[in-house]
Amino acid sequence: MAKRIRNIVIVGGGTAGWMTAAALAKIAGTTDYTITLIESDAIGTVGVGEATIPPILLFNKLLGIDENEFIRETNATFKLGIQFVDWARLGHSYMHPFGLFGPGMNGVLFSHYWVRALENGGDPDNHRFVAEAEAARLNRFMHTPPGPRSGEAAMPSIHYAFQFDAGLYAAYLRRYAEARGVVRTEGKVIKVDQHGETGDIRMVTLESDVTISGDLFIDCSGFRGLLIEEAMNTGYDDWTRWLPANRAVAVPCESAGELTPYTRATAREAGWQWRIPLQHRTGNGYVFSDAFISEDEATQKLMDRLDAPAQAEPRMLRFVTGKRRQAWRGNCVAIGLSGGFLEPLESTSIHLIQYGITRLLALFPGDEFDPALSDIFNRDMDRQYESVRDFIIAHYKLTQRDDTPFWRHCRAMEIPDSLAARLELFRTRGEVMVNHDELFREGNWFPVLYGQGLVPEGRHPLADVMPEAQLTSTLAAIRAGIEARVAGMPAHADYLASLTRGR
Repeated sequence: MAKRIRNIVIVGGGTAGWMTAAALAKIAGTTDYTITLIESDAIGTVGVGEATIPPILLFNKLLGIDENEFIRETNATFKLGIQFVDWARLGHSYMHPFGLFGPGMNGVLFSHYWVRALENGGDPDNHRFVAEAEAARLNRFMHTPPGPRSGEAAMPSIHYAFQFDAGLYAAYLRRYAEARGVVRTEGKVIKVDQHGETGDIRMVTLESDVTISGDLFIDCSGFRGLLIEEAMNTGYDDWTRWLPANRAVAVPCESAGELTPYTRATAREAGWQWRIPLQHRTGNGYVFSDAFISEDEATQKLMDRLDAPAQAEPRMLRFVTGKRRQAWRGNCVAIGLSGGFLEPLESTSIHLIQYGITRLLALFPGDEFDPALSDIFNRDMDRQYESVRDFIIAHYKLTQRDDTPFWRHCRAMEIPDSLAARLELFRTRGEVMVNHDELFREGNWFPVLYGQGLVPEGRHPLADVMPEAQLTSTLAAIRAGIEARVAGMPAHADYLASLTRGR
């Protein structure tokens, strides 16, 4: 029997490296395994993945992290969704909230009943039926238990995520991992030694001539893909034809205005600008295509549009949107940017790290590397990246803007067949038929597609069964329940202060 897999080597730190190390330390432990993380202080990390989506709560729960401590240590704020400004057209905005769009009724999605009411003169503001959207609109937040029954089901707890300092998060997870036996080695990898026949990685050599051997190598080296690409040559699928942005300039600034419980994405002349409010500062960035605007001009426009004085020099990031053709080959697994990159429009960067980690844990190899496991991992990662890709493309494709060459390009570009089929189904029936393993559900697709101006022309036929008077009273009851729930919430800043007081 082959040697049992015992020595795990993680190449690269940052968010991806330390999330991986923390999860392995918690689940695999360091009694039966050694976990070594190689990180160089001389190599910077991307560190701008500061906005997250609700699945991060599951990751923190997996680690047993106390939420209040986490909030204090990372200068986190709460996040109820993403506000999109000027995406459909100039002067228009909408919210992609994290909460459910009304309760399902009679086994039919609430959205079909709402579309029916809309056709009969109902309120066109779909956000009034999402508690998280209403709370975000009023800058309110609090943890809530499930609410009273409304229709067939009880109102769920408020769905939320976090906005935090990615550098502080990585440092926090480093302390967590090292306390559980992970060994950090300072150094820069300059050589990768592979088995002559299998191609598996045997060891890496650092600039200091120190060699580190391992059985399982995890590549968290960022865009470079030091192991998965430079050594294993897995190849890369370039998705620039669908997502043309290939640059991002980022800069923090002083806090200004209300502490909003949401991230803002504002469409600009050649891309979009993010605004992420933290406790101690605001994160800003301009994601753009250098085919439509120069780096210097994009940087200057970002600096001119800041809410308050900058706290650092702007930093330029260059990338190619896409994914590795194999995120797991042999004894090497890519996690994070080394496995692929999708722009941060829907705050999925940290989630894709988390998804890769959880799939690795689920498929963790035993005494040898079974190709069936890596095949499943690669299939799952491909599906996850492709479904998120399509969701992001929809924001661009459905724009009504034609005021700049960039937006005219986005309107005219070809899109994947998978997305085209979904948009047509939404147009005719008001849903996209998500698969069970997809990140974004019907409740995510609806506010974005509707917000971008794609109004369904049809709906589920069983939504017509409910008598008109009953539908009217049911929708009124749901709205009243949401309004009452949000009215009882404090201001986001006040609630956050109650959790961090005495830090």
